[in-house]
This record gives sequence, structure tokens and C-alpha cells, in this order.
Amino acid sequence: MFERFFKLSEHGTDVKTEILAGFTTFLTMSYIIFVNPDILSTTGMDRDAIFVATCLAAVVGTFVMAFVANWPIGMAPGMGLNAFFAFTVVAAMGYTWQQALGAVFISGVIFLILTVSGVRSWIVQGIPRSLQSAIAAGIGLFLGLIALTSSQIVVSNPATNVGLGDLTSHQALYAILGFLIIASLDALRVRGAILIGILVVTLLSIFIGHSEFQGIVSMPPSLAPTFLQLDIMGALSMGLAHVILVLVLVEVFDATGTMIGVAKRAKLIEEGKPNRLGRALFADSTAIVTGSLIGTSSTTAYVESASGVQAGGRTGLTALTIGIFFLLALFFSPLAGVVPSYATAPALLYVAGLMLREVSEIEWADVTEAAPAALTALAMPFTYSIANGLAFGFISYVAIKLITGRFRDLHPATVIVALLFVAKYAFE
Repeated sequence: MFERFFKLSEHGTDVKTEILAGFTTFLTMSYIIFVNPDILSTTGMDRDAIFVATCLAAVVGTFVMAFVANWPIGMAPGMGLNAFFAFTVVAAMGYTWQQALGAVFISGVIFLILTVSGVRSWIVQGIPRSLQSAIAAGIGLFLGLIALTSSQIVVSNPATNVGLGDLTSHQALYAILGFLIIASLDALRVRGAILIGILVVTLLSIFIGHSEFQGIVSMPPSLAPTFLQLDIMGALSMGLAHVILVLVLVEVFDATGTMIGVAKRAKLIEEGKPNRLGRALFADSTAIVTGSLIGTSSTTAYVESASGVQAGGRTGLTALTIGIFFLLALFFSPLAGVVPSYATAPALLYVAGLMLREVSEIEWADVTEAAPAALTALAMPFTYSIANGLAFGFISYVAIKLITGRFRDLHPATVIVALLFVAKYAFE
């Protein structure tokens, strides 16, 4: 059956290798079942329902990836997109989480249309590599700031805006310990380093008495508090157009870049040969729509899938295995509910550091590339908004290229996005 569905021999793999690869990827990306509820619950959403929605969105996206694309890539609600949802759209801009879910749904539908029509590929080809790298780095800086503030290592200061918190507080000490565990284990190539770090800090906080043990296994909680609670009409009528634009852009760059990178490592995309990239792109589009309906932020492809590819994963059986483990994770909601924010903060901080590696891809020798890229990355944490970072980057990129007479460097997609952001600031 597996051979018929996934063509294992054609890809030079077998059932045992694929299942091991799927388990490896699950271990490296399963931290999201703890981190996502922690972030989205700050909006007033029910934490237990978010936990269920996170697992189910991962299951749907990964199963579609398995059976439609036959690629070994795991899907789940994306880091950065969940922060944008909670801390920018809801906390900073004042929209309700229901309206934010409506915006995610609309962005998913647009994303699906762009994918099916081929416009998505046109956009990706048209956005400068420097800006794409700066977006990833900026989101990393944004996540880093969130991690440092949630663990009270960085606090507000009336004189300097931000300052150093009390490093002797238990929140800061737990976060520092968690970060050291994660970084050390990852350096030693221990699978599931991020998950292990979260669990060690959580268990230690329970043992010392800073957290209350609520059990490990139970029946899955109710999805009712978030299921079909999205406000699509509210999203359409409340001026969320630029939010939808940001969601679409980040989804386009993040998911597409991740899929191409992982697929190339698995030798699923080779020059001059047919590939299933179009089908893989369809998987994340459908997962975003599904996630918004059940109650979570945008779903995307996970770069951690590269760990499964490294373990030998080459087909959709790897993805199917990942999805099955996310299904099983539904029964561990008590453990997810007891994980404190200072246990997930080290995971956020470590992921932030990994995302900052993208700055090496920026053309620093070319000021017309480097200046907009730097502005993009810096604006995200300092304005506490991924949207502002994108806007500043695109507008400045087009403006500097025009002023310096380098019109040929401008792709129509870049100009269109810049004009949309200009219109957003002009008419808000």
C-alpha cells in the first residue's frame, strides 16, 4: 500500500527510513504545540482550544502534503505569523482575535488563488533576495524581543525605553537555563533539542513549585471556543487590508522559500526535471484556510523538515508520519497547559537566532540593496510590527532605486507592493 501511494522504491527509500524521518521531523518542530498556545492566548483566545487547533492544522496541512504532493515536509502554524497575529494585529492595532482570524482566512483564500493561478511564483521571482532575507531576519529580531520581554530579561524603562530586567528572578533564570540547554543540545546534534529544553524547564519549575502539575495525558479539550469563530465581514470592513497584504507576503516568502530549500536538499527539485512544487504549494494554501476556521494563525511549511530529510525522508510517508504524531499529541493537553511562558521563551529566542543567519544573504556591498534591507529588519522589533518593517523596506527599496536611476532592478511585483503600502499610510 505504501509503495503504491508514495512510490518508495522510485525515491530510493523504505518504510522504516520514512517513519524514522517523520519522527525526527516531528521532534524538531513539535515545540509549536507549546509555543503557539502561549502566544495566541495573549489575545484572549482559549488556550486549550488553540492547542487543539494547532495540532489539527498541522495534521491537515501535513496530510495534504503527504497525499497530494508526496513530499517529506511538515506543516504547522508558523513562528512570526503567530506573533504578528497576537502582538501586532490584536495587541497593538486593537482588532479582536475573531477579526484577526477573518483576516487569516481571507489571506488564505487569496494565497490559494495566487498559487493556483501561478501569480505566487511570479511574486517570489520578483521580490529582491536582499529584502526576502531581511524579512526573515527582521522577524527573528521581533521574536527575540518578544522572548526577552516575556521572560522579563528585557523590561520597559522610562528613560531609555527598554532596559535590563532582574536577572535573579526565577523567570529570567529559567529562560537563561532553557536557552543554554537548547543551544548546547543542538550543537551536539541531539534531535528534538528545542522540545527537550522546553520540557526540562517546565518539569524543573513544577518540581521547585513555580508551576502546578496538571497531569500529562487526557482526552483532547474542546475546540468549540475557537471553532468557526472567525469574523470575515469584520475583517473586510475594519480596514484590515494592509494586514491581509502582510499575511500574504510573509506566507509567500516563508513557505515558498522553505519548501524549495528542503526539496532541493532531498533532491526533489532538479534542473530540467518535472517536480511537485505546485502541489506542495497547494498544501500550505489549504492549511491556512483550515487553520483560520478552527482557530489558529497561518500555517506554513517548517524548515525543521530538513532534519527528516537528513534522516533519509524522501516521500509523503514521512509527512504522513509527522501528521500522525501531531494527532497523538492531542492527548497531551495537560502538559501543554502547564508550560509557562519562560519555558517557551528560550525556544523563541533560539529560533530568532537561527533566523538571523539570513543577514548573510543580503548584498551589503550594494547600498541600494543593503539600506532597505537593514531598514526592514530594524523596523520590525523597534516598531513592534512586522507590517511596518515590510512597508518601510519595500517603499525605501523602490524610492532608492528610482533616485539612483537603477530602474532595471525593479520588478513590477516589488513596485506594486510598495505602492500598496504607500496607499495604506496615505489613507489610514
